[in-house]
Amino acid sequence: MADIQRLSLNQATVQNWSVKEAVDGCVRHGIPSIALWRHKIHEAGLQQSAQHVRDAGLHVSSVCRGGMFIAPSAAERKERIMDNFRAVEEAKELNADSLVLVVGASTEVPIADARQMVADGLAELVPYAREQGVKIGLEPLHPMYAGDRSVLNTIDQSLAMAAPYSADEVGLILDVFHIWWDPTVFEQIQRAAGRIFGFHACDWLVPLPDTLLGRGVMGDGVIDNRALRLAVDAAGYNGPIEVEIFNQALWDTPGNEVLTKVVERFTALV
Repeated sequence: MADIQRLSLNQATVQNWSVKEAVDGCVRHGIPSIALWRHKIHEAGLQQSAQHVRDAGLHVSSVCRGGMFIAPSAAERKERIMDNFRAVEEAKELNADSLVLVVGASTEVPIADARQMVADGLAELVPYAREQGVKIGLEPLHPMYAGDRSVLNTIDQSLAMAAPYSADEVGLILDVFHIWWDPTVFEQIQRAAGRIFGFHACDWLVPLPDTLLGRGVMGDGVIDNRALRLAVDAAGYNGPIEVEIFNQALWDTPGNEVLTKVVERFTALV
């Protein structure tokens, strides 16, 4: 049974809520940590978002998201780097454990070139993040997203991308939705020991109703969240566990009902 003290609400799970509403929801339901999305931070204002979190006594497990390095032109790539610098500054202001990177993909850029752009982007971003005291979390995404969302698709590949940097600067964000299918997942989690900056729980619905908005609450699909959580624990990660669920039907449900279910399923199944 997962300890509720490790539960973090990823704001994507209650997409219709503002920062203040999500913070207040965490307080009502005894959830000690929150992960904030940048578009929601921008809506509320960075200083106001930080104040909401501080006033509530919540811990910020991550800021989502940086990355999106891939673009066909040098000018676009430079603008994306500058946006990542701003994301680092936001993560610092919120005292977040890490800035999560979804590295990007483009139909206009061959995949090998795109992966090199990711390496080049990290080479520019990491020194700035180091100066600001912000950890960078690389999140490998399921291979079905390699064409339009992320060319970083496995734990092994992510470890190779992180390898040039120290283990306290660049690590991995392991989301069960993206890694559960890998037949070597448990070996790869062990290899990632020392570089695991975050762990996300949810479920894979069958059939998958939508590639982006088809996630389920733990217990509604086929992922063994507990086995993966225990593997991450065994690899030395003892930090917050974010519940991150992109699902339109869930977003259309009153947020308090969602959080009640999240807490029940988290403590029972994660």
